[in-house]
Amino acid sequence: MSAQIAIIGAGYVGLPLAVAFAEAGCRVTCVDVDAARVAELAAGRTHVEDVPGATLARLVQAGSIAATTDYAAVADAEAILICVPTPLSENREPDVSIIASATESIRPHLRRGQLVVLESTTYPGTTREVLQPVLERDGLVAGRDFHLAMSPERIDPGRTDFTVRTTPKVVGGLTPACLDRAAALYSICVDRLVPVSSPDAAELVKLLENIFRSVNIALVNELAMLCDRLSLNVWEVVDAAATKPYGFMRFSPGPGLGGHCIPIDPFYLSWRARQFDFQTEFIELAGKVNTHMPYYCAERVSRALNSHRKPVAGSRVLLLGVSYKADVGDVRESPALRLIELLDELGADLAYHDPHVPAVSHGRVELTSSPLDDGAVADADIVCIVTAHSGIDYAEIAERAKLVLDFRNVVPAGEGRVERL
Repeated sequence: MSAQIAIIGAGYVGLPLAVAFAEAGCRVTCVDVDAARVAELAAGRTHVEDVPGATLARLVQAGSIAATTDYAAVADAEAILICVPTPLSENREPDVSIIASATESIRPHLRRGQLVVLESTTYPGTTREVLQPVLERDGLVAGRDFHLAMSPERIDPGRTDFTVRTTPKVVGGLTPACLDRAAALYSICVDRLVPVSSPDAAELVKLLENIFRSVNIALVNELAMLCDRLSLNVWEVVDAAATKPYGFMRFSPGPGLGGHCIPIDPFYLSWRARQFDFQTEFIELAGKVNTHMPYYCAERVSRALNSHRKPVAGSRVLLLGVSYKADVGDVRESPALRLIELLDELGADLAYHDPHVPAVSHGRVELTSSPLDDGAVADADIVCIVTAHSGIDYAEIAERAKLVLDFRNVVPAGEGRVERL
């Protein structure tokens, strides 16, 4: 099926979606305010690890994907998909200004019969309260003159077992006709659709998915800190619990949460709940536990060095992995950044190795990735495994290192001098 689609925002969400539609036979125009990114895409170069450069170049060369900074391009599209960032403000409140700005830019070019879908993660009510009034300002009515829907993105960077096509797509329309139109669009490149009753329900589905992970990770992180007090191995406890074939889902502790969704999304819902005089205490407590983890890890570094009669100040600390998850180069909200900041404040001599992140700049700290050679490991007073990228021989590192603090439980048992989270 051939369709003309405009995707607003050509980042981690928008670009994989553009490729999926283009490979299904659609013509896609990516609209982005970043001129450098647009030039990069127009040349067939990708900045998203999940999008192979050769694939993007082929689709651009074939005319299946184009890129522009001009919102006038949306006038020619049958469907307009909004895939822009939704950050938090300094007060940890939802910042939907980018969504609002994109909607304002679409409005002058909106025409009868078009479909507008919000994909950005946000609080329940955003589609109705932010998009709909703006898009209706010039006289067109949502549900009558144009279709309006919400379908939250489910991109998991670095994942290969689930793709845009094989990941079920939740869709909520403003009206039944809006839902049908959105479902028909996504059926082009998605195998299974999950219709819900409204855009508000679709918005809440995405928040629930990520809050579920946040709460369960907080639980196991808190258990890790308790096990430290009890002199028990949290990994042994989790491994044993995971053998139960029902009623238990495994989550692993770690140095904190990162990425563009899980550390942020709970605050969207807690903020929305307060508008209805409801306190999401359980969700907020999970956020508090997860936010504390880098501080706990910094304290563990201090204790580990102290047990070898070394202070943090002046000690060479080598961090392995600074991205927020394994095998990606995304450092958004990465707990490694907070850990770097905390160790720097304690006077540590910091270095890191990450094959996916060539340089890090956070606060007053600027570092470049060090080669993982014998000198880097042997010269470190402590090696901290923060993000466990594949392709690294952690057993060998443990043999060469003076001391290892393994936050991810990837060093085989019995190797070297290793302490675990």
